[in-house]
Amino acid sequence: MDVNSLQKGPASAGPLFDVVGKLVGYLMAFALITLVTLVGGEVILRAVANSSFGFVEELTGYLVVALTLFGAALALRSNTLFRVGFIFSAFPKRVRKLLWYLFIGISLFVCAVLAWKSYQLVGSSLTRGKFAPTVLRTPLWIPQVCMPLGFLTIGLFLIEQFLLSLRPEQREG
Repeated sequence: MDVNSLQKGPASAGPLFDVVGKLVGYLMAFALITLVTLVGGEVILRAVANSSFGFVEELTGYLVVALTLFGAALALRSNTLFRVGFIFSAFPKRVRKLLWYLFIGISLFVCAVLAWKSYQLVGSSLTRGKFAPTVLRTPLWIPQVCMPLGFLTIGLFLIEQFLLSLRPEQREG
């Protein structure tokens, strides 16, 4: 991967993926700014007034989960996930392509199962009226909804990667 490919942004399989990618990117930028602001404010308040907001730990925990799931989706989309490239590139091109399809298939299956199970968890928390045993008493379905949405977003970008891998490769110069 060269610097020019990073400046252009991730390869796209269509406008739907671009819209979702931009939306997730903006939401995660806002989440990160909020996280830093909350933690910074908490540090300053503790240092200056020896006091605490009392709710920062809860909110930052929710934000970290959201940033992890949606950040993984964005990393997948921009092809910046960690991988052992020297081993992968040692295989012949056909084997690499087969391994890539296998990775996408297994990952889609795992994402579907996790999205379904976390969706059931959200439904259970919603119907049973569960609240977090914290200062804010947050209804648990609110932070839990990040999980199925995050897994669905990862799945969507896996589908995009699959569609991109079906395109004929373009030869350079």
